Amino acid sequence: MSRLLFVHAHPDDETLATGVAILHHVAQGDDVHVLTCTLGEEGEVIPSELAHLEGADGDPLADHRRGELAGAVSVLGVAHHLLGVGVGASGDQPAYRDSGMVGSAGFSHPRAFAAADFMEVATLMRSTIEEIAPDIVVTYDAEGGYGHPDHIRVHDAVRAALAEYPSAPTLFVSLTPRSWVAEDRAWLATHVPPESGYAVPSPSDAVAPSVVDDVVVTHAVIDPEVVSRQEEALRCHATQVVVGEGWFALSNDIAARLAGREGYSVMDARTGDLVPGDGDRRALVGARP
Repeated sequence: MSRLLFVHAHPDDETLATGVAILHHVAQGDDVHVLTCTLGEEGEVIPSELAHLEGADGDPLADHRRGELAGAVSVLGVAHHLLGVGVGASGDQPAYRDSGMVGSAGFSHPRAFAAADFMEVATLMRSTIEEIAPDIVVTYDAEGGYGHPDHIRVHDAVRAALAEYPSAPTLFVSLTPRSWVAEDRAWLATHVPPESGYAVPSPSDAVAPSVVDDVVVTHAVIDPEVVSRQEEALRCHATQVVVGEGWFALSNDIAARLAGREGYSVMDARTGDLVPGDGDRRALVGARP
């Protein structure tokens, strides 16, 4: 049995970005943990009946999203941790707050995660990782998947935490093969009903920074059987996600596929370099499919 730790910035990231790997390894009997760094206070609320939570004084969205996160991690079947809670801390508030995007009001908040002292964040990250003692740590690539400053801060803090770690766990970062994006967009074009009102990206639309040439992605978790559970976990995040049959959409109303597969590569925490593969895409742990 291996112990895996998935480190994420906000509630719902765990299921959106790494839900397949999490569910796959839970089903394999591994000891799976998720660490969330903020409560997503700057999230854009989709349901009109919950719109009053967005940007409200006192951050009521944080408490609501805490409940959503609790529901999702229960479905995923993982042990869950909040950064700054449970490691020499009192109370149940994480150490940091969702920063929002650069230039937003949230970015100037005194508890904004991305604007906090970096060494303070890295030290807290290291103590948390040491407490959990994983064999494998999984987080975002250097661009944070799509450039969100909190995602980038997570990546940087995890790397700093592991760089001087004796017998450091293996660090994996999430990456998507370019060919998968083309396949997923073709699938969406035939499976998202036009009357749904959600847009389907065209083959020529821009891709996220985490989309890379296929050869760069050295590891994969492919398990279509877990998609129904991933959808169930995503439905817990109702303020942020609309779930269809095999697809989802965020507040941008653009559909994305739930394909039952995720790509990863090993990263050297000290240098930030990706470890080249041998052309044979492997599992995260051992030789599991």
